[in-house]
Amino acid sequence: MIVRQFLEWARTAPDGARAKAVAALGRAYVLPDLGAPDRADMDAAFPTIADDPSPLVQFELASALCRHPLVPADLVMRLAALPGEAGEIVLEQSPVLNTRELIGFCAAGTPERQAAIARREELPAPVSAVLAESGDIGACLALVRNPTADVPGFALGHIVARFGAVPELREALLIRPDLPADAHHALIRVVAGALGSFVAERRWLSPAEAARVAREASDSATVAQAGRRHFTEVRALAEALQARGELTPALVLRSLLSGQMRLFLEAMSLSSGIPVEHVAALAADRSGDAFRLLYDRLTLPAGAFVAFRTALEVVQSEAYLDESEEVPGLKQRIVERVIGAYEAIPGEAENSVLALLRRWQAEARERRTAASLAA
Repeated sequence: MIVRQFLEWARTAPDGARAKAVAALGRAYVLPDLGAPDRADMDAAFPTIADDPSPLVQFELASALCRHPLVPADLVMRLAALPGEAGEIVLEQSPVLNTRELIGFCAAGTPERQAAIARREELPAPVSAVLAESGDIGACLALVRNPTADVPGFALGHIVARFGAVPELREALLIRPDLPADAHHALIRVVAGALGSFVAERRWLSPAEAARVAREASDSATVAQAGRRHFTEVRALAEALQARGELTPALVLRSLLSGQMRLFLEAMSLSSGIPVEHVAALAADRSGDAFRLLYDRLTLPAGAFVAFRTALEVVQSEAYLDESEEVPGLKQRIVERVIGAYEAIPGEAENSVLALLRRWQAEARERRTAASLAA
């Protein structure tokens, strides 16, 4: 009776009054002690109310019913299809919508509707994958910021590939603990490339020098993140670097000079085709003969052998257990030992590897000084 009276009254009532009345009906509907006859009357009336031309009335109805798990599915679909905030609040909060329906709304939705779906609690992985593939920047940002969403690693990689140049999205991605190593490295490359372009555009450095600075910054960040990853992720990172042609001798040497044995071993394993356990055994040979055979097989630069061999000796030595040098990045002690090894060899003063090592020595000193000042 009350519902029928409401529908009769609503034909001439102003928008604001109708909206308040609909809100009251919605609140009554979700009460657990609502009688079955009244609930049936409301179920029959709500589709008509959902067709009300007033966005305010639509929103009040959607807002009242969006969290209730027992709202009929056909009504929820009708409400979710409403334009504007009414549909968005249902897409974001209704527990009635299933994965298939959410994917359909993602495919046909506006950026605002996609973002509403991306904010859902416990968003299923298939929906996250669709948003990562086709959602706009706002939807992807909402997805990345949603701590309860199940976002597969490959989906995060898609987001990086599509929107990695957007600073706000990069910041949101970098604080996610589940960001895959490959996607993390892709972000590093984007940032390093932007840095190089910025420097070159302002003519602070020559284009070649700016590219070198960007490359070394990218390598430094890559090695640092490898140190924070599980060994299985380090393997995946090395594979991704190799696939892109970025597993360079300079990066591999930097990993060793930073004490990152796992990345070094995985890189040598991938480059040689030898299982990582065998590479570790060859590298552990104190005579150096086994490592020399491995090094020659990889056709690494002949002039860099002393750097690799000396750094390996220092890292493996118990004498390197220096607790005061726990600054992430290049280890000053290792770099200086390697430089000393070159300086002891006649005719090596002009070695290009030595010039690189001296730049890295300065970098290690600056990093250690900065860490000391911050302590």
